[in-house]
Amino acid sequence: MGGPAPELRTERLLLRHWRDDDAATFAGLNADPDVMRHFPAPLTRAESDAFAARIRDGLATDAFGLWAVEVPGVAPFIGYVGLVEQRFEAPFTPAVEVGWRLAADYWGRGYAPEAARAALGHGFDTVGLDEIVSMTTVANSASRRVMEKVGLTRDLGGDFEHPRVPEGSPIRPHVLYRMRRSEWSTPTPTA
Repeated sequence: MGGPAPELRTERLLLRHWRDDDAATFAGLNADPDVMRHFPAPLTRAESDAFAARIRDGLATDAFGLWAVEVPGVAPFIGYVGLVEQRFEAPFTPAVEVGWRLAADYWGRGYAPEAARAALGHGFDTVGLDEIVSMTTVANSASRRVMEKVGLTRDLGGDFEHPRVPEGSPIRPHVLYRMRRSEWSTPTPTA
């Protein structure tokens, strides 16, 4: 999809390409049980490094991806926010998802919605996507609030069992949120 992805700036954040020194902090947040509570399991260092390498490669070749989030003057790396293509088997895929994973120390400061709005704007205004989705496990109320803050709307008929989560897991049931490009032109609430 025509890359490399540009850096994005918001009032407080820089969404940038990944650097080698991001790996250790990323591994720490991927090993944090609070951060990974709504995922099947925390990641090992090797799994985290492999994930970071895939993200980095994608940003180098695609028009969008999962940007490293920096808070200039505060923290060089707090996690990622961005857009990712989802191709697993579900009624709404293939789709582009807006998603985030931030270190727990930076929750509750409005960074996720601020960065997500920048990613949505890039997806709709620059890349020209027609729709962007977001999804999470039913119990992840914090991520659901971010989705609503940025203007995504819950698709009440879109709930699904995530095929990459083991059957019987309490996090397998997921909710789906959507936004069409025509809805993006409507001003969204601020964080």
